[in-house]
Amino acid sequence: MSRIDESRPFIPLNIAILTVSDTRTLAEDRSGNTLADRIEKAGHLLADRTIVTDDVPAIQKMVRSWISDKGVDVIISTGGTGFTGRDVTPEAMEPLFEKKMDGFSEVFHRISYDKIGTSTIQSRATGGVAGATYIFVLPGSPGACKDAWDGILKWQLDYRHMPCNFVEIMPRLDEHLKRGKLREA
Repeated sequence: MSRIDESRPFIPLNIAILTVSDTRTLAEDRSGNTLADRIEKAGHLLADRTIVTDDVPAIQKMVRSWISDKGVDVIISTGGTGFTGRDVTPEAMEPLFEKKMDGFSEVFHRISYDKIGTSTIQSRATGGVAGATYIFVLPGSPGACKDAWDGILKWQLDYRHMPCNFVEIMPRLDEHLKRGKLREA
């Protein structure tokens, strides 16, 4: 069963928050505020935070810059996961993934179902890894951000969480890139 191993040190991660919205400002960004508060309360560092419009090139430009930034370990986006014409965040993010994290979406929907029932199917929450950076794509509601953080991310981004967590495998996320460089030499 899951547990926190207090004999292991807490390792703070650098987490960037991307809010995808045509209408929000940072002052009105309740979902981004929910995530920022939880990130800092957990002991992690807010590496950056910004808002971009529901536009695939704009989303990808911001996310690519964070993926290439060694000071960003995790990217969490909020907004644009529904089915309206402007909801394009999964379409922007998933092509950037080197590996998709199917289990994140499945667990998120299970947690969400317990709170909002079948309405959870209206979200296309997803997750993946790119350039040794974890990426999580969340709906734009504060409740969904709370559910994802409190039910999944708080635990998986804590090195003390047992039996396993994302932090302990971070040094190995870019093995495929290193192998490629060794073959080229």
